[in-house]
Amino acid sequence: MFEALTDKLSAAFSKITSRGVLSEKDIDEAMREIRIALLEADVSLPVVKDFIAKVKAEALGEKVVKSVQPGQMVVKIVHDELIKLLGQDDTALNLNAPAPVVILMVGLQGSGKTTTSAKIANRLKKNKKVLMASLDIYRPAAQEQLAQLGSQIKVDTLPIVKGQKPLEITKRALKEAKNGVYDVLILDTAGRLHIDEVLMQEVAEVKELAKPTEVLLVADALIGQDACNVAKEFNEKVKITGIVLTRIDGSSRAGAALSMKMVSGVPLKFLGTGEKIDEFEEFHADRIAGRILGQGDVVSLVEKAMEKIDREESEKMASKMMQGRFDLNDMLSQLKQIQKLGSMGSIIGMIPGLSKFKNQIEQSGIGDNLIKKQEAIILSMTVQERKNPDIIKASRKKRIAAGSGVEVHEVNKLLKSYEQMSTMMKKMGKMGGMAGFSQMMKRNPMNNMFKGFNKRF
Repeated sequence: MFEALTDKLSAAFSKITSRGVLSEKDIDEAMREIRIALLEADVSLPVVKDFIAKVKAEALGEKVVKSVQPGQMVVKIVHDELIKLLGQDDTALNLNAPAPVVILMVGLQGSGKTTTSAKIANRLKKNKKVLMASLDIYRPAAQEQLAQLGSQIKVDTLPIVKGQKPLEITKRALKEAKNGVYDVLILDTAGRLHIDEVLMQEVAEVKELAKPTEVLLVADALIGQDACNVAKEFNEKVKITGIVLTRIDGSSRAGAALSMKMVSGVPLKFLGTGEKIDEFEEFHADRIAGRILGQGDVVSLVEKAMEKIDREESEKMASKMMQGRFDLNDMLSQLKQIQKLGSMGSIIGMIPGLSKFKNQIEQSGIGDNLIKKQEAIILSMTVQERKNPDIIKASRKKRIAAGSGVEVHEVNKLLKSYEQMSTMMKKMGKMGGMAGFSQMMKRNPMNNMFKGFNKRF
């Protein structure tokens, strides 16, 4: 979502970070380009005006003018103001209330409330007993959809009673949550247009009855500048406590994320990063600001790795590697582990120093297509070939290439990569593990691989 904005801001900063001295004219020109970048990203005009005014006031201060690296100071000011704009509030769900704690999900039609309800339930079920209930009697099969999602993530859902109205369902859900000793009750309301007074009144009545601790507005990142109107309208009608932004993996321009907090005055709490249940993350203003400015987000990358990668499998793999018992089955397993983290572009975008080269790296072939090709090549091999790659000669290579839809030279590349990885792992084992590996890398020309990256691109 932030790619276009990141590219434009990076271009604006590159003109000032290379200069030893900044004049007021230089800062004005940079502010103009930042303003254009934000407007093109669908950030609302009042938000842009306020943001630019604050940044410019700081950038013209004595601290920047007398700084050794004035350009970098301007980048830091923009970073700090972005964090303020996105919100420094505590984004954790408020569950400090007598059980059952009620979470009310509201939003426009098609914003992804039902899936988001399941995603939140999936996060909470580790420590809480959760019940979900659908109040959406208008969309065909909406209640059945929540029931299916509940079955998928092993979270209870309120049994469907045909013909009941939302208030009746709410009363039944509250009673069931108390009788079943549930910690959390998630109420998924029907999608509505924010100008639909009848449906807005309905959700207000549900809120009055349920007395939720959290009222979460689920908003589609693709709605652009209209995000401000949506947030304002819902906040006026039902007093939302937080925002969940969905489809941030799409082609939206980031304006919603940058505008909704300031207009509504409530924090963004979660980001929906995809359609799958586990494609969901907590919102952290400092990390998002880092991503927008191309500074990476290594904390989120580590958290994602801890959550997605099978620790036991990784430890077994490490043990095999250290003993020099690394075959193509293990390489295939590694490729699958990498894919669990998301696209190569998203991974690279979270690594400080490499995020600005994300597009170039992907275009050079070090991306998702390469991983998929390598996976297809290995899957086209026999069990014996994967366990003993030395037997793969010319005729076998032709068969493997034909089976995986690639050229023979691509099979050769994969085998060479495997040989290099296997050799390195054997050396690690002989040299005493990671400590020895560290010393080996200091003497190995590979440690300069990324030093010249900037020059190549």
